[in-house]
Amino acid sequence: MRGVPMNSHSALVRDRQRRALLLWLLAAVMSCSSRPEDNRSDAASQPAAEGKYAPASDEGLGASVAILLDNSGSMEHAAGSDTRPKYQVARQALEDVLATTDSFVAKQPDFPINVGLYQFSSGVRQLVPVQRYSGEALRRALEGMPRPGGGTAIGIAMDSARADLYRAGTIRKYILVVTDGENTEGPSPQDVAREIDRRSEGAVRLYFVAFDVDADKFGFLRDVHGEVLGASDGVALRASLDTIYRGRILAEATDAGETLPAGRSDTPSRSPSSSSTTPGKKKP
Repeated sequence: MRGVPMNSHSALVRDRQRRALLLWLLAAVMSCSSRPEDNRSDAASQPAAEGKYAPASDEGLGASVAILLDNSGSMEHAAGSDTRPKYQVARQALEDVLATTDSFVAKQPDFPINVGLYQFSSGVRQLVPVQRYSGEALRRALEGMPRPGGGTAIGIAMDSARADLYRAGTIRKYILVVTDGENTEGPSPQDVAREIDRRSEGAVRLYFVAFDVDADKFGFLRDVHGEVLGASDGVALRASLDTIYRGRILAEATDAGETLPAGRSDTPSRSPSSSSTTPGKKKP
């Protein structure tokens, strides 16, 4: 180079190379030193994500129920001897559940009963949050549901309902699913059920009614404090819902020390578990 001695030029090049090397080494050291901290941060947050569910507030006596109703495309079809599509039959059967709740609340107005309603297809939609029972709000939500369509996101719906149950303020928590098919969207209900059972330590009870689908597809519920009943048509669906809702869920309220008025013949009673049997049909 003109005006720059050769020795000076070489020294300048070597100096630039040394500085570049130092900068590269410094960046490498900083990168390595930051990784353990990031891993510690991730590891520290992992137990919280995997630990026991924490309620939003103090919990007391009472029962909170999240009802999850399948609204996927297959609910447009008829089941068994029914002439109406399954979604109409299922909504009518849930009307019977609400009538049962009306009766229970009338007899025990001071006992906290919270009921929420969700519909699921390719996703989940909260129609009524898990709150103090309101038959009017729930019936209005049932009547306003759209026609079925889309896939079947059972696992997503279960997880969404579980989160709301932990904001309801009661010790007893239930998820009641009415579905006519297998999961097609999101995490599998089996995986979600296992997580709910583990992280709730059995506090969230899971009940399924397999409507016009093989109940054995949900046999995993037996291992997670849950139960599934089959229903081949509308009559069986109403019977299965009554067995679960009156015979299991509301009956447990009496186990907690709350009783219906003495002498009533319609006091809920616990019936034997029947994991995959439609009520009214004898086992072979």
